Amino acid sequence: MQLGRRSSGTVLLTLGFLTVALLTAMLAISMAAAPLSDVAYAAAPSPTETATNPGSPTRPSNLRPCPVPLAPLTEYGYASICWDPSSDATGVAGYDLYRLDADGFVLANTTTATIGGFSGVLNRRYTMYVVARDAEGHVSPPSALITVTATLGMTPTASPTPEPGDHTPPSQPTDLRDACLQDYRGVTFCWQPSTDNVAVTAYDVYRETATTYAKVGTVLPSGFLNFAESADVVVGQRYTYFVVARDAAGNVSVPSAPLSALAREGFPTPTPTCSVSYRTATWSSLLNAEITLRNIGTTPIDGWTLTVDYPASSVQLTSGWSADWTQTGTRLTGKNRQWNKVIPPGSTTQIGFTASYTGSQPAPVNFALNGRLCTVA
Repeated sequence: MQLGRRSSGTVLLTLGFLTVALLTAMLAISMAAAPLSDVAYAAAPSPTETATNPGSPTRPSNLRPCPVPLAPLTEYGYASICWDPSSDATGVAGYDLYRLDADGFVLANTTTATIGGFSGVLNRRYTMYVVARDAEGHVSPPSALITVTATLGMTPTASPTPEPGDHTPPSQPTDLRDACLQDYRGVTFCWQPSTDNVAVTAYDVYRETATTYAKVGTVLPSGFLNFAESADVVVGQRYTYFVVARDAAGNVSVPSAPLSALAREGFPTPTPTCSVSYRTATWSSLLNAEITLRNIGTTPIDGWTLTVDYPASSVQLTSGWSADWTQTGTRLTGKNRQWNKVIPPGSTTQIGFTASYTGSQPAPVNFALNGRLCTVA
């Protein structure tokens, strides 16, 4: 009987060792099979709230092109991306993927995975970004932008016949530069023009907000491309912008590189030192302009040049008096004579000119004395 108890104990002990060994082996196999990235993500620290959107998930990161999940059954293309997962104190509920169109960013896909995409024109490049959402409705800051080409998928098929029309997007806007207008209060920046096979029709300006990229302005093509805003920015803070060019066919360029622009104080507006009263008499196609120039400052004006800007080039100077008058484009310029060179504070001098015009009678848009705008009495 004692020998039987020892044999039974030995068997149980042996089974215990075997069980421990088997569990150890299974644990080792499981750890070896788990991807290193998954293990690292599981051990990642909890997210921190963003200053602009408390309680939101972290920003999706590491956006990259991904293989199209399934070969499409049509000849349309498919734009597909992957990203690293966001984290959140209460858990991420899903991701929203936004695509850039001619009218701005539109919701293109919603998913709970970290891969997403949409159908599009084969070989066209699409720009997109991703935000994460949690169960409480908080939305993360937008991811960085990514531009990918729509492909046919993992299984090659015959190339489709291109649709007629203009499908060539403008080139990417480049060389964004901060503070191009130093005297402006707020944000200002400028950039180099894009090119297009037909013509660039507009430039759309986007600013990053707490949860999206908002279109904040549209600029028409010109020799000096610049953007300025003051109403929705705070002096001393930086804001991130990018610019997109588009053409008449609705093709949009790859967005410019982002620019971090500082909202500045701008130069103080100088107090006017002159006041102008302007009256005219007209006959036939001529106008006779009489200008009374008053010194409203506290010191004498010793030497002056008055500029008169008209909105149309139909005004043509014919003669003038009490000043030496010249014209450049739509601007008429009168320079003092020796006898009226000095205008004491509170004093006035009268000058004038005769000009021809076509169409309706034009009115000046501004008067400036020595480069500083005058008030109009």
